[in-house]
Amino acid sequence: MSEDCPYNGRGFTFPASAGIVIGHNERIGWGVTNVGWDTQDLYRITVNPDNDLQYLWNDEWRDMVVHEETISFGDSAEPVTIQVRETHLGPIINDNRFDRETGEILGFNNEDPLAFRWTAYENSTILEAILQLNRAQNWDEFRDALRLWDTPAQNFVYADVDGNIGYQTPGNVPIRAAGHTGRLPVDGSSDEFEWLGFVPFDLLPSVFNPERGYIATANQALVPMAYYDYLAAELADDYGEDAQYVFDYGWAIGYRGQRIVEMLESTDQHNFETFSAIQGDNKIIVAEEIAPTLAEVDMGSDTLNEARDWMLNWDYQLQMDSPQGALFMHFWRRLMYNLYADQLDDITDPSGSGMNMWATSSLMNDLNNIWWDDINTDETESRDDIITRSFSEGYDAAVDQLGDDRTQWAWGTMHTATFVSNPLGQSGIALIEDFVNAGPYAVSGGASIVNATSWRLSTYEVRAVPSMRMILDFSDLSNSQTIHTTGQSGHPASEHYSDFIDSWRNIEYHPMYWTREQVDNHAANTLTLQPQ
Repeated sequence: MSEDCPYNGRGFTFPASAGIVIGHNERIGWGVTNVGWDTQDLYRITVNPDNDLQYLWNDEWRDMVVHEETISFGDSAEPVTIQVRETHLGPIINDNRFDRETGEILGFNNEDPLAFRWTAYENSTILEAILQLNRAQNWDEFRDALRLWDTPAQNFVYADVDGNIGYQTPGNVPIRAAGHTGRLPVDGSSDEFEWLGFVPFDLLPSVFNPERGYIATANQALVPMAYYDYLAAELADDYGEDAQYVFDYGWAIGYRGQRIVEMLESTDQHNFETFSAIQGDNKIIVAEEIAPTLAEVDMGSDTLNEARDWMLNWDYQLQMDSPQGALFMHFWRRLMYNLYADQLDDITDPSGSGMNMWATSSLMNDLNNIWWDDINTDETESRDDIITRSFSEGYDAAVDQLGDDRTQWAWGTMHTATFVSNPLGQSGIALIEDFVNAGPYAVSGGASIVNATSWRLSTYEVRAVPSMRMILDFSDLSNSQTIHTTGQSGHPASEHYSDFIDSWRNIEYHPMYWTREQVDNHAANTLTLQPQ
């Protein structure tokens, strides 16, 4: 680090970023997760019947901007050129109708065009924010950098060598007009529902050195609903009392955040081992919540009752080698279908997500709630009917998939992750896919679990994973450790292409080499970028 090069950092980045997105420099460190606030809207556009390239705005016809886009298909077909129409509210995203049988482009969609407005389409200063973040030396400079972080809105956690901790949400968050929640398309023919502005940075959620001594964020709701009333009061003079300030309702229900707080508060002497245990924790809280109800229900046979008792003799950790976890998840899958799919006939694959977990747990004390009834039968089913049916079906499915010897059952047999390389990993050519893809690998965890390896209810296949883990030691940054999912090389022929996977799935770590001596002593290769 010098005046000529004021950067000295280590961490993770994304393509096109000139700096570190998650990591640390010589004084501060930071981590990032998605905050999930709604920064996108759809507007119904009225096209001039006499001119495809004009739209109605405040009783006048306004010209669209038209972009020509050429789509290539390798050597398999001729390129196709389409026109993309753009309004000042954003591009029309359901344009260019086509014949599904022939592939012929049929022209513009003037019947129900939707313009897509998104904060990411605004002029952005995020690259400047990242570089300024990398240079920041304290909390104030960290926050000043995030003032430039306009999109996407994120949860940022902060710590430094002086023992300070903090949290900040940055990002452009729209203030919407009265009557516009952001949840449904709105009329785009006038300025009635146009964005009024963005929430000022200094009114976004932030905390520094809280009295409780920790900060925990896992995509749960950041603030109480009263926060939005506070915004309305603070900004009434600028935007009116009826403006819409609730950013979203799609936050995680809070199981992961609850478990992290529980583990943080279990001791006041944290170290690498305790933080590693938190990052690798596999407790499925909903299983523990509904266990008392399951224990009381007669499953209909001695075999099933004994299997239920065996299943509940469990620590509720969805480890990859857990036989009880395997049976519970087979039961859970059938419960989701039997409880919800009949009344949500447009949803053929219930998610089994945190929201479903919370709803199901809440229903356990409501024996005759209408959700328990299977509307496809003449009878009126109760809670115990659906639980019994689901456990019987789940047990049979476990035996069919895993065999008669339940001591050999394992959650990881069902719950596997495959690391797919794009685009070659989905080429449809087995030889190529076998070369560039890695897996399947048995993994622990699941949805709404701190080790968030969420899965598809229809197949148990893992669809999302914790992409990286990091533990920083601010007493000596050279002791910091990290891991990510696959390997340091992006070349499939490299020995380092997938050599991190076992460490990642077993909650093991690699050193974050920090000093020049550490880096030089452990370098396998050196890449020098020499500008011309």
